[in-house]
Amino acid sequence: MILCIETATAICSAALCDETKVAGVAEAPPGMTHAASLTVIIGRLLEEHRIKPSDLEAVAVSKGPGSYTGLRIGVSTAKGIAYGAGIPLIGINTLAAMCSGYITLHPEEMTAGTLLCPMIDARRMEVYNALCRPDGTTVRETSADIIDETSFSDIPGENRIIFFGNGSEKCRHTITRANARFAEGFLLSASYLHLPAVNALRNKQFEDVAYFEPYYLKEFIATIPGKLLP
Repeated sequence: MILCIETATAICSAALCDETKVAGVAEAPPGMTHAASLTVIIGRLLEEHRIKPSDLEAVAVSKGPGSYTGLRIGVSTAKGIAYGAGIPLIGINTLAAMCSGYITLHPEEMTAGTLLCPMIDARRMEVYNALCRPDGTTVRETSADIIDETSFSDIPGENRIIFFGNGSEKCRHTITRANARFAEGFLLSASYLHLPAVNALRNKQFEDVAYFEPYYLKEFIATIPGKLLP
């Protein structure tokens, strides 16, 4: 059994997965901060399934890119559980988990030539994104890009690109390439870490608990809250 943690965006969730399925998912109520809710929903999930942290084979966490604060909370919690229970720590690229989740939800859309473009909002017209095939191989590595009319114009027109995630909606009217589809309503979930985490466990792809850090992709820039400005 693997505990999966997702905090890269405004949605905070945890899932318990075994080799073949997602056994349970818990999501924080809207409006609650990740810091206040994450350990609560993890505790509730473990209790419901009568599992102690020491019973787990590993803990997997969505490592980014995404919200700076959210990633720090998720990774810190995962490291604490891994260290305390003496179990391996697995870090999963958030965009890779999104692709895995979308493929699981929509297998009928995985036709020849289809490419997946998960997008996470990075403010203004910038998004964290990657480009993947349905078999999981990468066409374009994770990057932070400012989207304009020329974005993705280098991808052959016969390739349909499915854009999804909380960064895709604002790009709908900017990306002008043919054969683009914008999937609505896709929300992140810890359950999407299931298959990537199982594969990492099988291949013993573990992180160093002491030195592992989130994949921020961009440097954190502190700003003054608007209500404090003169």
